[in-house]
Amino acid sequence: MKVLVCTKQIPDPAAPYHLDPETHFLERPTDQILDDTDRYGVEMGLQVAEQTEGSVTLVSMGPAGNLQGIRQALAMGADKAIVIEDDSLRGADSWVTAQVLAAAIRNEGFDLVIAGTESTDGSSGVLPQQLSELLGVPSLTFAKHLERDGDTIRIQRQTEYGYE
Repeated sequence: MKVLVCTKQIPDPAAPYHLDPETHFLERPTDQILDDTDRYGVEMGLQVAEQTEGSVTLVSMGPAGNLQGIRQALAMGADKAIVIEDDSLRGADSWVTAQVLAAAIRNEGFDLVIAGTESTDGSSGVLPQQLSELLGVPSLTFAKHLERDGDTIRIQRQTEYGYE
């Protein structure tokens, strides 16, 4: 099974931030790490690929430069990464991000796309559904466990009422 995992690099939350007194912009550290929610997605993708003798491809978008977070995900065992780097995408909202990621993976061929619930630095949580709509594929949310049975994928999903 060919698994694509959406990954996002975020500024290291442990690194110091400061406010630029002239621009009044928050200056983020340049060190980037793999977002924790995406780390879980990578692990889930690796488990599916192992069960199906498949592969895991990471897909990420961000400003050019630091690939520390992507390297972390590759070190976990992912086979390759598609990274869209363009400084004009700095600060892009979730809809623009979903459009860019969809364009990048539409012709890649995939059986499953995994995305974390929300990014730590943005916390909107809407990108997975936007991406699924653009790709014309179903979206299963809040999966905590994934199991393959032939051509069927079953998930255990966490909701505010428990598991289903």
